[in-house]
Formats: sequence, structure tokens, C-alpha cells
Amino acid sequence: MRGTTELRRGTRTVRRFRSAASCLLAAALLSGGSGCRRSPTETTATDTANPASTTPAAAGGMTLTSHDFEDGRPIPRAHAYTGEGENRPPRLAWSHLPPGTVELALIVDDPDAPRPEPWVHDVLYNIPTDATPETMVLRGATVDSARRFLPGVNSWGEQAWGGPFPPPGGPHRYVFTLYALDAVLDLPPGATKEQLLQAMEGHVLGTAVLVGTYRRE
Repeated sequence: MRGTTELRRGTRTVRRFRSAASCLLAAALLSGGSGCRRSPTETTATDTANPASTTPAAAGGMTLTSHDFEDGRPIPRAHAYTGEGENRPPRLAWSHLPPGTVELALIVDDPDAPRPEPWVHDVLYNIPTDATPETMVLRGATVDSARRFLPGVNSWGEQAWGGPFPPPGGPHRYVFTLYALDAVLDLPPGATKEQLLQAMEGHVLGTAVLVGTYRRE
């Protein structure tokens, strides 16, 4: 009888142990599964698959727009090169510049030009961050600083805006790229696109792109 009683007591002890272990396992699963509390900066596979859960959604990146044409739409003839149009620079505006932006630079080129490299239509740097669409057209005419709106050289060899003038046929794309810079570039007037790109290395905080098209009949 004594042996039977001890056997029953042992059975009850095993059952209690199994019940306690099950409770501990359930608690671990509910708290995260690993038994270690995740720090606020630690990510999981679910977080990685959904970046919005770990980083705030961008309220709006740097943008470039024109008062004269919409992105992906034709550029009016008035902005085409001399002989085709009035060779008037389009009015440009931007928003959401990155914090720390000191000045801006602009490159406009045609990647559809029938040549190995894009045809460069405009190179402009030392653009003040508070420039208006009107001063972008007039360049430095209404700005007091002589260092503002320094023109580079385009593919015509001119230190100025050179509008669209593609060969007759299909439409060409004209890519306006605006660069936000964290420093004032030490470049004299007349820099080429390549010289500007080299000078900007390590100073670009952000870019914005606007594309217009032009077709010459």
C-alpha cells in the first residue's frame, strides 16, 4: 500500500510540473517568443518588409516644377532655341529642400540627342535657395550678389540657356536636374557640366528632376 501511495504522489508531481511548464511556454510565446525583450531600435523580418513601421514616411521629397510646362509634357515653343523659338528660360520653382541646403545648381540636358553624350542645354550654379521663378529667368539681374546665378557653358559653347532644337522627327526629352548643396561651390563662370559634377561631389544633399519634351516638325 505504501508503494502505491508513493507512486500516486509521484504521478501528481509530474502532472503539476507539466502544467507549470505549459504555462511558462505560453507566456513566452505571448511576450515575443524568444524570451528576450526587443529594444526600441531592434527590427524583425516583419519590420523590414514594412519600412513604414521603422522609419517615418517622407512627408514630401525635394521637388522641381515649372510655371511654363508640366512634368512629362511638351515645352512651349517660346523656350526653344533661337531660330525655332525665343530661347527664353522656363520659370522654375522648388520645394522641400533638405535641411542644411546652402545653394542650388541646375543641369539641363537632352539624352535623346543623336550623339554619344547628352546635349547640354543649361548649366547654372550658385543659385540662391530663395530664388523665385522670375529671377530664375532673369538669372542675376534682380539679385544683389555678384556670386549668384553663375552660368556654366552649354553644348553650343554659350554661357546661357540654350533651348530645345532637336532634329526633325520624334520628340526629345529635356531633363532638368536640380541639386541641393551643403556648400558654396568655388567655381568661376563658364564651368562645363563635367566640371560642375566634379565640384559637387560630396556636397549633394538631394536632387529633384523635371522632364519636358519637345518635337520639331
